[in-house]
Amino acid sequence: MSILISMAAFALASSITPGPVNIVALSSGARHGLRASLRHVTGATVGFTALLLLTGLGLHELLARAPALARSIQLAGVAFLLFMAWKLARDDGALASGGHGRRPSLAMGAAMQWLNPKAWVAAVAGMGAFVADGDPALVWRFAALYFVICYGSIACWAYAGAFLGRRLADPAAMRRFNRAMALLLAASALYLLLSAGTAPASPPAAA
Repeated sequence: MSILISMAAFALASSITPGPVNIVALSSGARHGLRASLRHVTGATVGFTALLLLTGLGLHELLARAPALARSIQLAGVAFLLFMAWKLARDDGALASGGHGRRPSLAMGAAMQWLNPKAWVAAVAGMGAFVADGDPALVWRFAALYFVICYGSIACWAYAGAFLGRRLADPAAMRRFNRAMALLLAASALYLLLSAGTAPASPPAAA
């Protein structure tokens, strides 16, 4: 029971804190509402859980043997986040009900996690801390627990965005909000780029 509590605490700390995926969930909730944003929430949760499972089943060993591959994933992730920030900054601020803006999708949510350097570090750190011996049963248990907590955490950000969106009916106000989110996303990407290769002192935010 104590290890499950520790796993849950790690999952919550990693999932609920600000990060690229949560920033996009917040922005999506504001622009498209909670129901549409749940596709992003589901995709991001499934994407990270798959990454966590594969890491526990040996993916981290492959990355340790191929540092160039790990670095390429980091750079691709940073480029992807900067592209998302650029798209968000250019959004016209029109409400989704007017048919504007690209709605969130399962595939985009999952891709964000696989291209999110923090998600890779969190998966390796989590499995290293709790399933260092590679016990398959414990790997699956950790992944199942993480799925529930990760989904709830990202959904909270989408809900907060939907709450804010009801107060941002004016396109000009929505544009300012989008640009603020774009700046946060770009800052997150640049931070990841500058801190790449530095071991974190505490569990990073996967979401």
